[in-house]
Amino acid sequence: GCMMSGAEDDAATELRSFGRRRGRKRSDRQSRLLQEALPRLAINLKAPAPVPLGALFPPAPEDVWLEIGFGGAEHLLWQARHSPSVGLIGCEPFEDGVVKALSDIEQHGDQNIRLHADDARLVLRWLPPASIARAFVLFPDPWPKAKHRKRRLVAAPLLDMLARVLRPGAELRIGTDIGYYARTILMAFQSEARFEWLAQGPDDWRVRPEDWPPTRYEQKAITAGRKPAFFRFKRV
Repeated sequence: GCMMSGAEDDAATELRSFGRRRGRKRSDRQSRLLQEALPRLAINLKAPAPVPLGALFPPAPEDVWLEIGFGGAEHLLWQARHSPSVGLIGCEPFEDGVVKALSDIEQHGDQNIRLHADDARLVLRWLPPASIARAFVLFPDPWPKAKHRKRRLVAAPLLDMLARVLRPGAELRIGTDIGYYARTILMAFQSEARFEWLAQGPDDWRVRPEDWPPTRYEQKAITAGRKPAFFRFKRV
């Protein structure tokens, strides 16, 4: 058979950081969005990434931002509409979230969003070095069981990938509402010379920045008594 490239080989052995890909059965409209709208917005990982990366979008923006695991796409769409001069790449393996994004983009006519309906690590390997000006990893699956700990996304391998694609001065935002995950995140960054934690005091991670909109997921967490942490790191 054909030999897999190193990257594909890694991807094949990499633990998935997400569970099921699809919830309910698709409606006709959802099927149409996935068959017709997704190909127009999907990134073609088989072709090399354009240089500059902004050429993915019409018209080409100077800055490209990346959201890893956009869930219901509320944050992705908010950022795209509040920063029309920026291009956003959103990655989400769950079909329900991808369909929500497609539906909303189709109604609103956003030009500055591209989607990847699979594992973000495939995009991270494809991106050119120092090509991303801001990245978001918001409320990743905490995988609470000890035996699943290795599936937690925010760990050294992801930080390596992010450090490569984020340009100097770029901001990395990570949100979690799970206490032990917050500790895991801070521990991962403690020995990390490539990132600087932008917190001067507790409010800097307890209070949501103005340009960090709340999502339904987060509202649920607050209702359940969990306190979100809003971490901001700078690529040195």
